[in-house]
Amino acid sequence: MTDFLPINRADMEQRGWYYCDFLLVTGDAYIDHPSFGTAVISRVLEAAGFRVAILSQPDFRDPHDFLAMGKPRYAVLVNAGNIDSMVAHYTAAKKRRHDDAYTPGGVGGRRPDRAATVYAMLARRAFPDTPVYLGGLEASLRRFAHYDYWSDQVMPSILVSSGADGLMYGMGERSVVQLANNLKNGKKGAAALVDIRGTAYLSHSAEVPFPAIECPSCEKVCTDKAAYARSVKLQYDHADHVTGKAVLQRHGKRVLVQNPPALPLSTAEMDRVYGLPYARTYHPSYEAQGGVPAIAEVQFSIIHNRGCFGACNFCALAFHQGRYISARSHESVLREAEQIIQMPGFKGYIHDVGGPTANFRHPSCKKQDAHGLCTDKRCLFPQACPQLEAGHQDYLALLRKLRALPGVKKVFVRSGLRYDYMMAEKDDTFFTELVKHHISGQLKVAPEHMSDHVLYYMGKPSFSVYEQFRARYTRINEKLGRKQYLVPYLMSSHPGAELRDAVRLACYLHSLGYMPEQVQDFYPTPGTLSTAMYYSGLDPRTMKPVYTAKTPREKAMQRALLQWARPDKRALVLEALREAGREDLVGYGKECLIAPPPGWKPSKPERPHSKKRPPQQGAKPRGWARAKKK
Repeated sequence: MTDFLPINRADMEQRGWYYCDFLLVTGDAYIDHPSFGTAVISRVLEAAGFRVAILSQPDFRDPHDFLAMGKPRYAVLVNAGNIDSMVAHYTAAKKRRHDDAYTPGGVGGRRPDRAATVYAMLARRAFPDTPVYLGGLEASLRRFAHYDYWSDQVMPSILVSSGADGLMYGMGERSVVQLANNLKNGKKGAAALVDIRGTAYLSHSAEVPFPAIECPSCEKVCTDKAAYARSVKLQYDHADHVTGKAVLQRHGKRVLVQNPPALPLSTAEMDRVYGLPYARTYHPSYEAQGGVPAIAEVQFSIIHNRGCFGACNFCALAFHQGRYISARSHESVLREAEQIIQMPGFKGYIHDVGGPTANFRHPSCKKQDAHGLCTDKRCLFPQACPQLEAGHQDYLALLRKLRALPGVKKVFVRSGLRYDYMMAEKDDTFFTELVKHHISGQLKVAPEHMSDHVLYYMGKPSFSVYEQFRARYTRINEKLGRKQYLVPYLMSSHPGAELRDAVRLACYLHSLGYMPEQVQDFYPTPGTLSTAMYYSGLDPRTMKPVYTAKTPREKAMQRALLQWARPDKRALVLEALREAGREDLVGYGKECLIAPPPGWKPSKPERPHSKKRPPQQGAKPRGWARAKKK
């Protein structure tokens, strides 16, 4: 088995180390697998010749754990873990979660709220003269002044609250090696980041070595919701590695400088990163505690790509990982599959060959390498761009090679598939082989809603595309003699969604005889366009008003409507139907959602779904209907 990196002083001494170059602090248990940022960054630094020690889930009440392996020679690197610590701790209803899949035994509470900030402050206490740099999702999405859902206020950049010297956002393999070399050559603090793409730091000067633009200040976005919406849109407009400029945001007397995004890795570079000597499991010290549950989803899975040009408004990927697609070679993926086949516990099933979006293997059009991705339009929204090169030939060839490996019984595709991208390809070959070989009983996709009004604000295609996909899926299953199901992921309470939209979706699901077991409430995480809508009440793309359900009561009603048949949701469903003026759906008729309770007397209000939707409530902007017809 590949050696894990040191996690304590004894491990260091066993390697003959009396110091480390970097102390990498993480809010997760230490899992040395390429699905985890801590593993990737530590192995990349190791390959570049640096000594890295891992401090996993340290005591967050005292800095003594930070001191145990001694002062690092160059810097402390901090991440909160693979997911945002606040999302790990709280549901969309702000209720505390009791478990944590990234902790030994799945036990909650081993990391603090706002872990990146807390760890950075502890690192500063432990090593006052040592630079501290942030990385990972939590820091990346908080690099600018941002709306914080949990405190319901706009907060300054995480660099202000944490006191860190800087941060690396997005994919950090290039940035972290450049930073390490700058530190080795004597640069310190923020000065070590000034010339590195994919980084951010605080400065007393607005003079930067890259072309730059300035967005509204922290003070402005804290008091002016329109300024906040404009700021987020500008940050998105400069998230492309070709066209993006440095973005400046004043925080009092200092200036937050975000350098342009890092250049994406080439295929050869990705192959090298994923070919590093990962142990592919959690550290053996966790075995006595029951292991780490998070490994179960990824241990026998393969990541083959990065980036997502789907760019849904509620998803952080476009802001964190970017819209440009990078992919590994077939040879690299096959080598990883051969490693998996030899692993203990492998039973012949590769659980996933995916990534942010499984079926993207190349940029969406040829112009992106030279000109970048468009800032004024999307590849798949409101419909597939005429320049889109929709094709699954390369992905299909990869899946066929994996299926043919000795010892492999089945290769699944379980990470997200963009069904609208699949529909843009008219040939049935990939779709047929997907249904025949790569799913087991059901295919999960994410239409999110059925109201085109809501889908507009989500940045998703018209629901008619999903209906066409569903019909095509049914036809292919019938042709193959299969009886497999289509499972739609759905979201309630997204900006733009009103009760009437939830009622329409409930009626649609009822007509199919399908009720989802799980429904995701919209979760306003930092950095997304949808979160900007939620906070500001404005669509940053148009600066027009958008209705948003904010009260716990209305959000609970929207969620309950999508699970109308559950006995525990009955009272909420009845209340929602009454408020929406749809008491005609209470009864025993074929179209009714629920039976009337004892003593039921309808109030017979005017049915609001017959009214024209008022513009200030988030009516579809002009041009939406025309765009769909083009």
